[in-house]
Amino acid sequence: MRFFAKKLNLSGSPNLTPVTYDQWPYNDEGEVEMSIRNLVQVLLGAGLILLQQAAYADGLKLLRYGPVGAEKPGVLDSEGRIRDLSQHIEDIDPSTLAMVPNLKGIDIAELPLVEGEPRIGLPVAGTSKIIAIGFNYKAHASEMTTALPKEPLVFMKAVSALHGPYDPVQTPRASRKLDYEAELVIIIGRRAQYVSKASALDYVAGFSVGHDVSEREFQRERGGQFVKGKSADTFAPIGPWLVTPDALADVQKLKIWSKVNGDMRQNASTEDMIFSAATIVSYVSQFMTLEPGDAIFTGTPAGVGAGMTPPTYLKPGDVVEIGIEGLGVQKQIVLPALEAMAEKSPRSINTTGA
Repeated sequence: MRFFAKKLNLSGSPNLTPVTYDQWPYNDEGEVEMSIRNLVQVLLGAGLILLQQAAYADGLKLLRYGPVGAEKPGVLDSEGRIRDLSQHIEDIDPSTLAMVPNLKGIDIAELPLVEGEPRIGLPVAGTSKIIAIGFNYKAHASEMTTALPKEPLVFMKAVSALHGPYDPVQTPRASRKLDYEAELVIIIGRRAQYVSKASALDYVAGFSVGHDVSEREFQRERGGQFVKGKSADTFAPIGPWLVTPDALADVQKLKIWSKVNGDMRQNASTEDMIFSAATIVSYVSQFMTLEPGDAIFTGTPAGVGAGMTPPTYLKPGDVVEIGIEGLGVQKQIVLPALEAMAEKSPRSINTTGA
């Protein structure tokens, strides 16, 4: 790449504005013609990027790893490797979430390195309730032929639906319309009651990826109340990480997507949410007390199976991937219904929050 110097008119105020590489002045031959002014602008842009990276370098990506029911607390290091946190906290649960800010002073590189590829469980154990928001993306409300909500549409998911981010999704008995939903999940860090929108995010421990697995017939054709179509065992995978707010430049500007068998189905941004994360926390706290560890699913963008023409639902053997920029990716295979086995072992798949 060659650079061409131009005379810079220094009369008057330079009024320099930082630019990034995609704004460089390319000529017709693909070369960059860059004046001193342009060069200073590019250097300012690079400096801003470095400052932004430094500003969010102190955030943590917390996780829980190990066999079901025997998970240990961990944290990702700068190279994406798992480091064990057991010497600092016993687990990541409602009793320890208040200690998360203290963990930021730890030298993560000095923590024990976890070898191999252990199972990743829920990022937070002991969640007392799962709250969810419906139709919080305009395009999704449209594809489901639903009017835009004037206030957040709040419903619940049973805590028995909690599930690890890579553990398989179990098809319920009599299910015919199993669907997927990529969602941003808010994890509450301290008790919140009647909080303002301005202070709402102060009560948040972090954010995670959520899969609001849904059975549309149970949800919409079986006498009302979303909870019936949202609460089967394995219907609430969360993870892989709990990402602290200071690790994100703006939680309302994150790419969110889902794939089924490698085919991109949902592809949007949290910027498209009708009600922001702060609005949701404040709103819900007016109606119920939010406790540490509570999870709030914040709605899904367009592209769900029920919104396709014709509707295309999940079937056994399908592989679903859910991802959010900066928060990680989760992946599940869909299993068939446990018919005869369910009589002998109705909880053969663990959903206790492990």
